[in-house]
Amino acid sequence: MDKAQDWAQLTNLLVVRLDNMGDVLMTTPAIRALKESLPERKITLLTSSVGAAVAKHIPEIDDVITFDVPWVKNSLDHSNMQTQALISALAERAFDGAIICTVYSQTPFPSAMLCYLAGIPRVLGYSHENPYGLITDWVPDTEPATPVRHEVQRQLDLVAQAGATTGNARLSLDLPEETHTATAEKLTAMGVNLEQPWLVLHPGASEPKRLYDPEGFIQAGRQLMEQGWQIVLTGSPSEAEQVAAIHHGLGDRAIDATGQLSLDELISAIGQAHVLVSNNTGPVHIAAATETPVVVLYAQTNPQHTPWQVPSEVLYFPVPQALKSQNYFLQDHGCPAEPTASPQAIIDAVTTLSAPVFRVKETPYYAQS
Repeated sequence: MDKAQDWAQLTNLLVVRLDNMGDVLMTTPAIRALKESLPERKITLLTSSVGAAVAKHIPEIDDVITFDVPWVKNSLDHSNMQTQALISALAERAFDGAIICTVYSQTPFPSAMLCYLAGIPRVLGYSHENPYGLITDWVPDTEPATPVRHEVQRQLDLVAQAGATTGNARLSLDLPEETHTATAEKLTAMGVNLEQPWLVLHPGASEPKRLYDPEGFIQAGRQLMEQGWQIVLTGSPSEAEQVAAIHHGLGDRAIDATGQLSLDELISAIGQAHVLVSNNTGPVHIAAATETPVVVLYAQTNPQHTPWQVPSEVLYFPVPQALKSQNYFLQDHGCPAEPTASPQAIIDAVTTLSAPVFRVKETPYYAQS
């Protein structure tokens, strides 16, 4: 029996994706492939607290285990005893297989050790080094020595090793219709005319190196408002000061919704907007999942996280030397430098992307399905 036939017998799978919300969304086509290849298969996602917040809206996932591990940035403080409790909880679930999803700059070994200690008999994952018995089904990781694939394709290729494929490679995300109705009412109460051109501007990101110049957002936003665009600023409460400075630069015509939208409402708002303008962060992948055109200001870091299967413009800007990663795999490995980010480039991209939107996106994405 070959590897794919062997995995076809496994009905209780653990998918390990321990980083951010966008990474979870970019893994959803691979999860769909696992589900479609064996519909009775139960799929449990082990992910971070940030990833778990969006995982509940991914229909292909049957269960979620939330844990912020110490080897992922921004993880919460926890004790060794909590990690041991996680291993025990995994063992109790009696998974017959695990698939470890990592970007090429991450090591799979800590996750593989969790699976090993939990007694999971089959583990599939990429690794640059030979993992011997730690990963039973090792896929040698050739990136970034070979051309870097999009993160979605990387994970699709991984699960294909287990015989799992799908004809639908779109990102998966689903909200109840009442959420969209409530969000539309909330946006209207804030002063947004949903019948006129409006965009979401999300200027935050989890890492300083991925933050585009606020002044560039201000200059582009002012001109877009002169052209008739309504701008809704979004961000988490921790980004309130940063967004407030941009709001001040744009003036009162812009609407600051920072901290006023739950994650569900943010997803719905992006789905209803005509365009998203954002740094390279989670909302970009929400836009891809909700079929909203997106302009992304993309720091020259990991090249594989661009918007997936959605109309988009990617505008690149350099990372200051002091903020560049110390990880060798993230140092100048294929991220483009052009087209270059600038206020005018943002305006041009919004104009280009919005033209077909106003012809076809007469109703929110959720009403078109």
